[in-house]
Amino acid sequence: MTQYKYILEEKDLPTHWYNVIPDMKTPPPPYRHPATLDLLGPDDLAPIFPQALIEQEVSQERLIEIPDEVQDILKMWRPSPLYRASRWEKVLDTPAKIYYKWEGVSPPGSHKPNTAVAQCYYAKEEGLEGFATETGAGQWGSALCFATQIFGMKCKVFMVTISYHQKPYRRIAMETWGGTVVPSPSSETKAGRDILAVDPETSGSLGIAISEAIEYAVTHDGWKYSLGSVVNFVLLHQTVVGLEAMKQMEMAGDYPDILIGCVGGGSNFAGLFLPFIKDKLDGTKPALRVINVESTACPSLTRGLYAYDWGDTAKTGPVVKMHTVGHGFIPAPVHAGGLRYHGMSPIICRLLEDRFVEARAYHQNTVFEAAQSFARAEGFIVAPETAHAIKAVYDEAMACKESGESKVILFNNSGHGHFDLEAYDSYHLKRLPDFELEDTKIQKALEELPQIPE
Repeated sequence: MTQYKYILEEKDLPTHWYNVIPDMKTPPPPYRHPATLDLLGPDDLAPIFPQALIEQEVSQERLIEIPDEVQDILKMWRPSPLYRASRWEKVLDTPAKIYYKWEGVSPPGSHKPNTAVAQCYYAKEEGLEGFATETGAGQWGSALCFATQIFGMKCKVFMVTISYHQKPYRRIAMETWGGTVVPSPSSETKAGRDILAVDPETSGSLGIAISEAIEYAVTHDGWKYSLGSVVNFVLLHQTVVGLEAMKQMEMAGDYPDILIGCVGGGSNFAGLFLPFIKDKLDGTKPALRVINVESTACPSLTRGLYAYDWGDTAKTGPVVKMHTVGHGFIPAPVHAGGLRYHGMSPIICRLLEDRFVEARAYHQNTVFEAAQSFARAEGFIVAPETAHAIKAVYDEAMACKESGESKVILFNNSGHGHFDLEAYDSYHLKRLPDFELEDTKIQKALEELPQIPE
C-alpha cells in the first residue's frame, strides 16, 4: 500500500537549531548603521531586539540549543508531517517523486510560530512588556499574536493596508489572540503620517510597516521590535522544519534532488533547505538544486540589485547587503502579501551570489492554476505565497515527465489558504490581474540606495 505521510514523535523534535553561517563559503557582509552607514555593532541593535536574539544574529556556533520551554510549546504542533504527493503525481503523470513538509498544522496555520515562540521566550526572559511588528498577508502577525498571548505579552501589529482589507479574517485571528492591529501606513507614527501626506491612497508596503513598527517599539518603554523573516536569527529558528524533514526523508528512503520554496523575506524556505544545503556546501551532494520562488510583483532575487539597502522605507532599520528592488519600492497589490518585501534574507542572497541556490518568479494567475491542481489532488488549499512554490514544483515535475527522469522533489508547504479564499474566487472568476513590472519603476527605486564604497 502507498504510504502518504511520515510522522515523527514528540521525542524526535530537534533539540538544537542549525546555524549555516559557519559552513558558508562566504558569510553575509556585516550590517551597517541606518544613519551613519558605519559598520553596525551588537550594541546598535539593543534598542530594537532582545539581547539573546542579537547574540544569535552574530553567532558563529553551528548548533544552538533550543530552550526546554520553547521545545515544550513547539510540541503543540511539532514535529509537523511530511507528505508524499502520490495523488498529484498520478494526476500530473510524472515520474518525479514529490514530497512536501506541511506547516499548516500550527495553530496560526503556517511556519511562522517556529520563530515567534522563540522570540517571545527571550523577550519574556528579558522582562519586556510587548512586541511591535509588521505583517503583510497576516501570517506573521497571527503567529506573533499567538505567541505573545502564550507568554502574557502585548502585541501591536502594523498590517499592510491592502492586506488589511483583503484579509479581514487574519485581522480577526490576531485580535482573538489579543493583538492590536492597524492598517499601515497609519496616523499613529511619524513614518506613517509622512507617507500618507504624500499618497493618502497608498496600498502600503512591508517596508513602510517595518518603519512604523520600529518607531513604535523604540518610543515605548518595555517594548522591542519583532520580525518574522529576513534576519539570521529568524532563519535559525526555522531550521526545525528542515531538521525534521531530513529524518522524515530517511524514513521514506529518499533524498531530495530538488528543494523548492516560496520566498518573500526567505524564512520558510530557508528553514527547510538550510539543513540540507550543508551537504552541498561540503561537497557531499554537489548536484542538489535549491529553487527560491518569488512573485513577479516584487522580484528582488530575479531582477533586483545585490547591494546595501535600508531594510525599511523610513530608513530606521539596519542597512543590509541583499538583493533589493529599493526600499522605496511599492509593489503591486497581489494577493501574496507575504512576498511583497523589497529585499531578501542576506543568507539567501549570499548563497545566490555564490551560485549555491537558484531563483525564479511567477505571475499570480499561473500560481493559482498550479495551486488549484494541487488542491484537487491532495486536498490542501494553500496560501497564495505557497502557491508560488507549487507552481515551481509543477514545472519541475513536468520537466521530469518530458525527460523521463525520476527526480525527488521536496517543497515546503508553508501554510494553509483558508483565509485567502477571496483570491481563489478572483481566480475562478477571471478577475485576477497579472502585473507587468516596468524596469523603470525598479530603476527609480534603486536610485535611492545608500552610497557605500566597496
